[in-house]
Amino acid sequence: MLDPRGDDVSMPQRGSVLGFDFGLVRLGVAVGDFELRMAHPLETIVSEVNSIRFARIAQLIAEWRPVLAVVGLPAHDDGRLHDMAGACRKFGYRLRGRFGLPVLWMDERYSSLAASAELNENGVRGRKQKSRLDQMAAKLILQQYFDEPECAHDVA
Repeated sequence: MLDPRGDDVSMPQRGSVLGFDFGLVRLGVAVGDFELRMAHPLETIVSEVNSIRFARIAQLIAEWRPVLAVVGLPAHDDGRLHDMAGACRKFGYRLRGRFGLPVLWMDERYSSLAASAELNENGVRGRKQKSRLDQMAAKLILQQYFDEPECAHDVA
């Protein structure tokens, strides 16, 4: 696998992985590991200020010591990238640059709808979903990576 500079980057096969559902205000975070290949919602970081967001991410990285980050890349139904894709890419490149983590992108089409449906099934409805929706979407993005790693992209 090649990184944006053309260097060969081998993807880790052991350790924990952080998943992200990027938003301009809310950033959903999930965690999982290669051994169990199961993702779990972790938290939602609520801030528009990058320094606050990345300070919390630094704490999560120190705690979980991930070997990989997976970021959801939004697309339209027909596969065209959503307007938010550029901001998601920038976020992923910052993760890579600041923390030295390999970053993969996963198509996140319908992750928020699926997250809302899963929360509904668990009795979390309406406004109560707001605080959990993004971390649940991050969980689904990360789980998709564990289930279908061949669908991940290292350069979006």
